[in-house]
Amino acid sequence: MSTLFEPFTLRSLTIPNRVWMAPMCQYCADPDGPRAGVPHDWHFAHLAARAVGGAGLILVEATAVVPEGRISPADLGLWNDRQQEAFRRITSFLEAQGTVPGIQLGHAGRKASTDRPWRGGKPVGPEAHGWRPSAPSPVPFADGHPVPHEMTTDDIKDVIRAFAASARRALAAGFKVVEIHGAHGYLIHEFLSPHSNHRTDEYGGSFENRTRFALEIVDAVREVWPDELPLFFRVSATDWLTENPRDEREGWTADDTVRLAKELQARGVDLLDVSTGGIAPGVTIPVGPDYQVPFAARVREETGLAVAAVGLITEPRQAEDILTSGRADAVLLGRELLRNPSWPADAATALGAPARRPDQYGWAV
Repeated sequence: MSTLFEPFTLRSLTIPNRVWMAPMCQYCADPDGPRAGVPHDWHFAHLAARAVGGAGLILVEATAVVPEGRISPADLGLWNDRQQEAFRRITSFLEAQGTVPGIQLGHAGRKASTDRPWRGGKPVGPEAHGWRPSAPSPVPFADGHPVPHEMTTDDIKDVIRAFAASARRALAAGFKVVEIHGAHGYLIHEFLSPHSNHRTDEYGGSFENRTRFALEIVDAVREVWPDELPLFFRVSATDWLTENPRDEREGWTADDTVRLAKELQARGVDLLDVSTGGIAPGVTIPVGPDYQVPFAARVREETGLAVAAVGLITEPRQAEDILTSGRADAVLLGRELLRNPSWPADAATALGAPARRPDQYGWAV
């Protein structure tokens, strides 16, 4: 039996295999009005195809906990009843195919209110359904981006409550896994990194203060998320600033990630989804196959916390080796599943494991 296709149990939830779909924004929800942030037929078809293709777990794209937390006006949200009910159709179908439905909850912080990537991804204003973003400090993400509103303590508490409220809605919508998005330069990551967090209150300065916001969100979500269901946290293990001797900017490091992982584990996080980067533009990143896997491996080795590896994992044997070598407990695929929704079933065949294909697709065996 291939390790990639062994079941994986967290708390009382068993995921049928270790090929999981990473959250990938589709930027196609209605931007305003009563259906703002509501998943529709595109989201259903997109996610359903990967379930039919055999993914063990599907994490729905970064879903905003408040309207102003969307990366773009066309992002999904989970702050009202209409959104919650629309997700039910998706989770029901995924479960019917044997796939575990999960969702990533997030807030885009200073990187919010931008256009769709294929339109350039530039900041948009009210004339294009945009708004002024918020952040830990009034520091723009890049040239041409607006100065964000510096969040007050009351603003921080409101966002923490919003994460908990969205987690409740996720449960009601049929999701079995919630992932808190703490990576890629979005709000939680902005608090973690000294590059973007210049606060002088209890949410800035020391490691303990910069991690306070993330840990308070975890506590709030874990309080409302059932004990029998797992909670994930996505982290950018490094900002790729301190690794580059020619880059003098201060950033979040791999050492910080290991330290945070221990805190998350103590607060009931069951798996760390280990990515990198996103906090600053113009960063040199040594992109290549497995380039982020060592960060996941280090967390697993030094903390014992379960981890998922991501980033340019494209071949079945490559994914299998990541698991059999003990560097991760699961792999999250993104672009490869966009190219081939049936990658999990094809990989199972390639590795000599039983392929999960619906009866209707028996002709393809």
